[in-house]
Amino acid sequence: MTAPALPGKNPARASAAAPLEQRRFLRSTAGLAAGVCIVTALAAVSLFVGVGDLSLSSLLSGDPTTRMLFWVSQLPRTLSIILAGMALSVAGLIMQLMARNKFVEPSTVGTVESAQLGILAVTVLLPGASMFLKMSTASVFAAAGTALFLLVLRRIPLRSTLIVPLVGIMLGGVISAVTTFFAYRTDLLQTLNSWMVGDFSGVLRGRYELLWIVGALTVIGYLAADRFTVAGMGADFTTNLGLNYNRVMALGLVIVSLISAVVVVSVGSIPFLGLIVPNLVSLMIGDNVRRAVPWVAVFGAGFVLLCDIIGRTIRYPYEIPVGVVVSAVGSVIFLYLLLRKRGSHA
Repeated sequence: MTAPALPGKNPARASAAAPLEQRRFLRSTAGLAAGVCIVTALAAVSLFVGVGDLSLSSLLSGDPTTRMLFWVSQLPRTLSIILAGMALSVAGLIMQLMARNKFVEPSTVGTVESAQLGILAVTVLLPGASMFLKMSTASVFAAAGTALFLLVLRRIPLRSTLIVPLVGIMLGGVISAVTTFFAYRTDLLQTLNSWMVGDFSGVLRGRYELLWIVGALTVIGYLAADRFTVAGMGADFTTNLGLNYNRVMALGLVIVSLISAVVVVSVGSIPFLGLIVPNLVSLMIGDNVRRAVPWVAVFGAGFVLLCDIIGRTIRYPYEIPVGVVVSAVGSVIFLYLLLRKRGSHA
């Protein structure tokens, strides 16, 4: 004797939904694996692109000059590109969840500009400061700048999708103007420029290891993705589910600030990356944050690798900083997303 079906339940529909969800998972996994293969191929190309005479045959033959160039310059550069691309993209996703707006990221809310102000402050006050001290100071300033943006955001009566990023850009512009003024007065404009434009040409062994910190922070962001999703729905909703809203927001603030500070200290600013990558991933696979974080990390690493290869080959043997290439491509995609969003509202 079969048990009666529960009211409101359709067994046939439930049984059909399970294979459909399984097929979606398999397609997503296959797509992610394909993305990892593409990033691996781009990384292999990046290892052998540059002014230095480096080829696979000379490397395998054991030439000492080639081996030194590979281990001291090429490999650290490629690793730093992958780590920075992954971390900045995930930081942008976390920032969008915290602000509940898809058009914000660390370089459009004053986080990066605040980190640059912190580096300038420690350079003026302690010229011989270590890299770790610069990173720590930049992290504190970045957290303060991000918290200021979130405070300003709470006082905006109408949270228009387009107004929020404009407020962040204006706040970042004010902080950047203050930084430029003090850099001019202390004759550090050239030093400031090295932090304003992302460039991996100066990455060498012994000067990029701090970026492994952002790799660990990316993993933490993935593990806490569900908490950031809940926190993005508001304080009351988060509290009703038994989570501490302030702790989740503080965790997100620490992750975004540390990632921004470490990347700025190590290679400079790479704008628009944390904005365009999460939005493009959202268009492809939807808004499931737990599933989106690996996609965002892989897509971000591949995007920066591709831009860096373009910057190193388009005017060979000269090199265009990757921050310039990402800015040019990212600004076009940003405008497209803004116009697309405005058209959907209309």
